[in-house]
Amino acid sequence: MEMVPSEENQLVPKEGMFWSCRQSIFNEMKKRFSQIENASEEPRVLCIVQDTTNAKTVNERLTLNLPASTTLSKLFEDVAHKASYVNGTFDLAWGKTGDMGSLDPSSEMSLTESGFEPGKRNFLQLTDKDGEQPQIASDESGTAGSSGLDDSSQERFIGPLPRDGTVGCSSDYSSPSYSYSSILNKSDTGYVGLVNQAMTCYLNSLLQTLFMTPEFRNALYNWEFEESEEDPVTSIPYQLQRLFLLLQTSKKRAIETTDVTRSFGWDSSEAWQQHDVQELCRVMFDALEQKWKQTEQQFSPLTADLINQLYQGKLKDYVRCLECGYESWRIDTYLDIPLVIRPFAASQAYGSVEEALQAFVQPETLDGANQYFCERCKKKCDARKGLRFLHFPYLLTLQLKRFDFDYTTMHRIKLNDRMSFPEELDMGPFIDVEDEKSPQTESCTDSGAENEGSCHSDQMSNDFSADDGVDEGICLDSASSTERVLKPKSSLTFELFSVMVHSGSAAGGHYYACIKSFSDGQWYSFNDQHVSKITQEDIRKTYGGSSGSRGYYSSAFASSTNAYMLIYRLKDPSRNAKYLDCDDFPEHIKHLVQREKESEEQEKRQREIERNTCKIKLFCMHPVKMMAMMENKLEVHKDKTLREATEMAYKLMELDGVVPLDCCRLVKYDEFHEYLERSYEGEDDTPMGLLLGGVKSSYMFDLLLETRRAEQVFQPYKPGEVMVKVHVVDLKTDTIAPPVSIRAYLNQSITEFKQLIAQATELSAETMRVVLERCYNDLRLLYVPNKTLKAEGFFRSNKVFVESSESPDHQVTFTDSLLWKLLDRHGNTIRLFVSLPVQSPGTNRTICQKVGGDTEECSEGSKDNRNSVEAILEESTEKLKNLSLQQQQGSSTSDSQKSSDTSDFEHIESPSPSQEPDSSSVSAVVAVDNRELENRIRAASGGAYSDPETQFPGEERSDSEVNNDRSTSSVDSDILSSSHSSDTLCNADSGPIQLANGLDSHSITSSRRSKANEGKKETWDTAEEDSGTDSEYDENGKSKAESYYLYFRAEPYAQEDGSGEGGQKCVLVHVDKRITLSAFKQNLEPFVGVTSTQFKVFRVYANNQEFESVRLNETLSSFSDDNKITIRLGRALKKGEYRVKVYQLLVNDTEPCKFLVDTVFAKGMTVKQSKEELMPQLKDQCKLDLNIDKFRLRKKTWKNPGTVFLDYHVYEEDINISSNWEVFLEVLDGPEKMKSMSQLAVLTRRWTPAQMKLEPFQEVVLESSSVEELKEKLSEISGIPLENLEFAKGRGTFPCDISVLEIHQDLDWNPKVSTLNVWPLYICDDGAVVFYRDSTEEPMEQSEDERNELMKKESSRLLKTGHRVSYSPRKEKALKIYLDGGPVKDPGQD
Repeated sequence: MEMVPSEENQLVPKEGMFWSCRQSIFNEMKKRFSQIENASEEPRVLCIVQDTTNAKTVNERLTLNLPASTTLSKLFEDVAHKASYVNGTFDLAWGKTGDMGSLDPSSEMSLTESGFEPGKRNFLQLTDKDGEQPQIASDESGTAGSSGLDDSSQERFIGPLPRDGTVGCSSDYSSPSYSYSSILNKSDTGYVGLVNQAMTCYLNSLLQTLFMTPEFRNALYNWEFEESEEDPVTSIPYQLQRLFLLLQTSKKRAIETTDVTRSFGWDSSEAWQQHDVQELCRVMFDALEQKWKQTEQQFSPLTADLINQLYQGKLKDYVRCLECGYESWRIDTYLDIPLVIRPFAASQAYGSVEEALQAFVQPETLDGANQYFCERCKKKCDARKGLRFLHFPYLLTLQLKRFDFDYTTMHRIKLNDRMSFPEELDMGPFIDVEDEKSPQTESCTDSGAENEGSCHSDQMSNDFSADDGVDEGICLDSASSTERVLKPKSSLTFELFSVMVHSGSAAGGHYYACIKSFSDGQWYSFNDQHVSKITQEDIRKTYGGSSGSRGYYSSAFASSTNAYMLIYRLKDPSRNAKYLDCDDFPEHIKHLVQREKESEEQEKRQREIERNTCKIKLFCMHPVKMMAMMENKLEVHKDKTLREATEMAYKLMELDGVVPLDCCRLVKYDEFHEYLERSYEGEDDTPMGLLLGGVKSSYMFDLLLETRRAEQVFQPYKPGEVMVKVHVVDLKTDTIAPPVSIRAYLNQSITEFKQLIAQATELSAETMRVVLERCYNDLRLLYVPNKTLKAEGFFRSNKVFVESSESPDHQVTFTDSLLWKLLDRHGNTIRLFVSLPVQSPGTNRTICQKVGGDTEECSEGSKDNRNSVEAILEESTEKLKNLSLQQQQGSSTSDSQKSSDTSDFEHIESPSPSQEPDSSSVSAVVAVDNRELENRIRAASGGAYSDPETQFPGEERSDSEVNNDRSTSSVDSDILSSSHSSDTLCNADSGPIQLANGLDSHSITSSRRSKANEGKKETWDTAEEDSGTDSEYDENGKSKAESYYLYFRAEPYAQEDGSGEGGQKCVLVHVDKRITLSAFKQNLEPFVGVTSTQFKVFRVYANNQEFESVRLNETLSSFSDDNKITIRLGRALKKGEYRVKVYQLLVNDTEPCKFLVDTVFAKGMTVKQSKEELMPQLKDQCKLDLNIDKFRLRKKTWKNPGTVFLDYHVYEEDINISSNWEVFLEVLDGPEKMKSMSQLAVLTRRWTPAQMKLEPFQEVVLESSSVEELKEKLSEISGIPLENLEFAKGRGTFPCDISVLEIHQDLDWNPKVSTLNVWPLYICDDGAVVFYRDSTEEPMEQSEDERNELMKKESSRLLKTGHRVSYSPRKEKALKIYLDGGPVKDPGQD
């Protein structure tokens, strides 16, 4: 408050200024509150932004809650401020899955106009702009890193993080003992990353190391590719050259390596294989050498032998006698030096690379049993064996052997022990200066270039794995070891420039590389597509190990991220090269750079076009192609006008020459509701981006290309209208016309709506009845005149039926009216394609096939003869009915009089299964009637068959065709409440399937052991539910379906695709799906030619798999339009009957389970009766002539034999049975031994170790579950003394096969139990497998070759039986590079 002096020289407040300041503050607060109040009323848009430009922020989100009126340009400003980026250096794109669409940073459109949805989450992605990462806002601008951070920016820090411990700094790696500094932008590092294809991190690490090696990169640039000599796609040096150029010149953040791997001959599956980086290094170097050798180009000396010149060294493998000093040695070459981390059986690891190198050259003494035979002493003497380095390469590669094998656990392990390595390594102490001119050194073997496969000494072979034992370097030093001149010690100082790091375990992990740039001395982390600066401290963290010492187990607690390969470069100013600059590139490289830039620019332009392309579904009702709704995808640039988009859609839908362009227009369309939302009148020049609401990954609507005839005018579609499809009903002809589309408003009344319909259909509105189908078969009569359409339940797309006549049907209650019955029938009628059996007599008379040029004549004949054919079919129905009546009257007097409806389709009755007369006489009558019927139809048709395509085209059916029946009958109200069908299905082609109640067909038979012990019978309620079928007739023999009449109409049909096999005929059936399966079968009798009990119905699914429908009392409600049904001849099941599959059990065959026949068992039948019925089938179908006492039936549980069924057992009383049941039939060698349920049948098999083989199975029948009894029985049949007999239970499914090489250790021999029904045996039912042996019998002695041969035989035998050989871990796929473009595949493998 400002003070002024008063007259008394006292300080007092200046009141005017005080009140002025107070008023201004009040006004400002009032203005702020007004803005807040207005903003609260405006809808807000929630934007969630994912920053994909930085590895640290890719899993974090920026959240902005903005007013809906915010412009796109303001959105970019807010995102830039919150993300601490410079505006204009990044892009925003829609973050939904699908095609990415970028937002326009300069647009002044509001968020809602741009497609943002208020009140919902709108996902965006912050991406690179033109392949370059966003620029970080400076500290002066008050963004990241400044002291002026606001709350929101402190919540989520984006961009390069400070190196100190400030807020927001976090680690790139989750490991607490390993932390890299934050990833920097590409503009700061200047390096490009490599995209990881899937598991190619090992490849990326090696490629970045080679790229950062100046000598290798420059030599590769100097090599010129001759396109005339080789395909560039398969040229490994050329693709490496291209990759290095892109790494040096590209503006992208990361580039792909697919071209390089393609030149290796790899396919996409190789990207999912993990490999060792050291293995890749050797294989790739060898491939490069081979490729360069194949070319005829004259290289410079360095390029021609690049790998050897840079990476190859020399060492001497020697053995020196300690008595006479005689030394035998040879010269070997190497490309890398493998260093042991921890010596074999040692508890302490080497602490540094120097220690490991010293151990590498440390000689060992050969004494005792390992003495060396000296050529000079002519006897075995103590000797010293070791390695000496003779020559170090220019680029020294050290492999730290972190992968080892633990002989305790028999698993591969990774050693994470600490091993330090210096930044400068002096190799002078390890060069061979000892005994250089020793006179005792007389034996010399120089392997040189001619012995590439034997580079390492015995010590190295012991330390290395089998793969490491082959070094593929080529020694080019022609001078012998005695002639070489040692370089001064200063020339053997190497500087570290690459550390390839492995993070993970021996089972898998991740590689990345830490590389020092020779241009600025800075260390960088190359981690796939991310490149960042690191420090010496980060390099030291790759030593491995833990902070404290834990002794032998220290490796288990150590960090799994540690150095695996080290590459040093010799410090020699005369040889140390620098990276070639772009200006110093050879001419061929400059041309290649230009081509790559043009290609990158083209890709950038294409990407820009993709970002601005609207991709939306396009539909069109094609006027020619069967009037079918066609679907396509319209891709149009956002700046294209509606007129141009219409032309594109016109060409896309192939309407040229069919409809003029001016008779087509694009309208907004809702495919789900089949609703035309709006049309675009007067907007022909409006850009599509504005019409569609911008470029989006997906749209909530579609486009429809609407067509019209030349004399028609397009109807305008306004938003807010509803679409109504009006079907006109004609009660006189019982037809429903195709729909007429009209548009109405939800606030219209029913009276106004009727007037609208009257204008479109020319019907009278006064007598009009309008019925709305709100949902499937939900009919509502609209009778309240002033009620609005919205109140009646109208939505975007609706379906109504209208009828206008003066018939008395208007006076009847709607649910009792003819209109309701017709609509009800229409809603429940489905169309089925029924394939009839070839033997069906009815088919030959109704179905026509096209033959040559007789099609037209056939069509004309069909029209004239159709009525006579139908008359004959009806007559056949009558004859079947009369035959059934005669059969029933002759056998039963208790049948009630049957009522009949006066309809065109009379009810068809069939003989009662329980009261059938002599089957031979009935079949004879039916056969005679069928032949007579067939002849009469052929005569009526004049020998010519009708063409179904002329009368019944294979197009989409019309409503009038569905309902064109001759009469209508009343519908019983009980039918309407019938439940959906849940048919128990029987697979017609393959094995058992899961039953509807969750039980499989093998778990039904309960254990007869428990029944015998309890002394009582246990029965299941297996009436109609479990049996899976129902009788077609009630207890009095009356047909259950006869009291109902539902719509059924059938007509001939020819399959257009010719899929009918063997001249199979088809019938197109229109049927009310509320009809029962029983009634449906009876209606099909005239077409099949036999009664419904003599054929079966199979439902055909999409994969052409057939399942039998057997629940006769259930409806066809589970069927839908155009479902396919196949009819097969054969007796249908009656109540209490079960279909059973019979398999033969062959215990000593390689395939012990063999299918025999399908048969039927009935409730109450004994096992002996079922065997008697089986015998004729087995003789006719399987050529098995068996005596009833020479075979048995037993339970089948998948492949395992189970309970033996005794002859007196009764199905459903002693044996639980279900539909789709399966049983084993076993042929006996002698009389049946099983006489009682208390007995136990065990399958035994002897193993003879002395012969290394398994004897055939023998069955042993036990009177109890005693182990002693089992041993006694086994001793009797084998002759093994009881005290020497050992046994074990087999494992797995029958026949429990096991390798003879593993049986002695894999099974639990001689368990310490007294009864068989306890752990670990659990032998409680018949069919268990028991192996036994003589404990005193010694295994056969085998040589290695004999054992390998036996192993092959056993593997072959077990593979044939489908059993596993033994456990084997996943084999690693060998890493190969193919010089001829790829591996040659065996055609037989496909």
